[in-house]
Order: sequence, then C-alpha cells, then structure tokens
Amino acid sequence: MSGHSKWHNIQKTKGAQDAKRAKIFTKYAREMAIAIREGGADPNSNSKLAAIIARAKSENVPNDNINRTLQKYQSGAATENYEYINYEGYGPAGIAVIVECLTDNRNRTVADVRHYFDKYGGNLGTSGSVSWQFKQQGVLIIDGEDLDEETVMMQALDAGASDFNAEDGMFEVYTEPDDFDAVKDALAAQGLEFVEAQVEMIPQNGYIKLTDEDDIKNMTKMLDMMDDNDDIQNVWHNWEQEE
Repeated sequence: MSGHSKWHNIQKTKGAQDAKRAKIFTKYAREMAIAIREGGADPNSNSKLAAIIARAKSENVPNDNINRTLQKYQSGAATENYEYINYEGYGPAGIAVIVECLTDNRNRTVADVRHYFDKYGGNLGTSGSVSWQFKQQGVLIIDGEDLDEETVMMQALDAGASDFNAEDGMFEVYTEPDDFDAVKDALAAQGLEFVEAQVEMIPQNGYIKLTDEDDIKNMTKMLDMMDDNDDIQNVWHNWEQEE
C-alpha cells in the first residue's frame, strides 16, 4: 500500500497546530454533543463519548473544556441540535472532494460549501457523485522512532489490522472500519501511542497530481476556506499534494 495520505496526499482539516486550537475545541464539543444525545453524558456508560474524549485529550483539548461540555449537557442547558452530513463535489481540474460536516444549520452549511466550490473553479455535486471513488478505512499512525518495525507490524496484524506500511519514519496501520476501535485499543494496551487515529476516506484509484499553477492555487485556497469553517470536520480528496 502506498504511503498514507496525511504525510503525502490528503489535506485534512483538523491538525493540532496552535493557530487552530479554537476550532479543535469546537470540533470535539460538537462530536461530544452527538454522542451524548445518542448515549447519555456519562463516559463510563457511553463508550462512544469516552472515545471522543480520549481523542480530544490526545489533541491537547484542556480538561476544563471537556468538563464544561459535559456539564452543559448534563444540566440540560444545551439547545443545539447537531447532525452529520457529507457534501460531495469536484474541485479544480476534476479533483474529487468529500466535505464532512457537523452542523446545527444545514442551510447555512450547504450555502458555505457551495460558495467554496464555485469560487475556486469547482462544483458541488449530488450525493454519491464522488463517494464511490473512496473507501472507508481505519488509519492509525505511529511514530516509528525507537520502535522495531517488524515487532510493531506483528502486533498490528495480530490485533486484526488489514495492512501495515512503514514510510518516512512513520508506521501506518490500516483496519476495516468495524475493526478500528478493537485494533486501536489492542495496540494502545501494548504501550503504543498514535500520531493520528481516525476512520478516513481513502481514494480507491490513487491520487491526481496537479501541474497547472492556477489549479494548485485554487485548490489550496478552497481547502483553506473549508479549514476555517467550524461546521466542517474533515475534507477528503484525491489530490496528491507536494510535500
């Protein structure tokens, strides 16, 4: 399997850069809201909520922020009603794009997403127009420094991983979506820590290189605009970005 998109190909909207901390906090507050609505506000009895809190802490979301969100929903003070929705379309030069959103106002969000596509030479498509080109897959990224590649590979495969790749000092563990949590928990129990752990949308037919400078500029600007929108959780695409 080729190298993982985080390091070579996919622009992801939720890095842990200091400049984006506020958005990271918003991202997890909304994810927690969905999990609480579905399974209650006690992480001891809501495994989905517990997993979100663990991921939030791994991205340095302060305990105070997490506790405030829990208290807000435990007290009944929350009024937001968030829902997940994906939008699909094509960016400049036919780059396939899936925009994963978590919003309390679908009309606002679709208007924003359509604007980003239109402004930078793309177009918003219908449901299914792009997603057929992607495969959902669990991805765990481990910093390989001071770790033995063969040992980690065997640990991953024994835990139920579907594939393993080592590239640029990083170990990439791939799972089926339904096996993701079990593999992650098994590796964590063996003391492994993750740079990234997420179920992602991976292009099935590889990545597309852009050579036209205007296309590159427009694609970059479109992704930056999406990155700044609090309603947008992740953006998946098949553009092979330069390192």
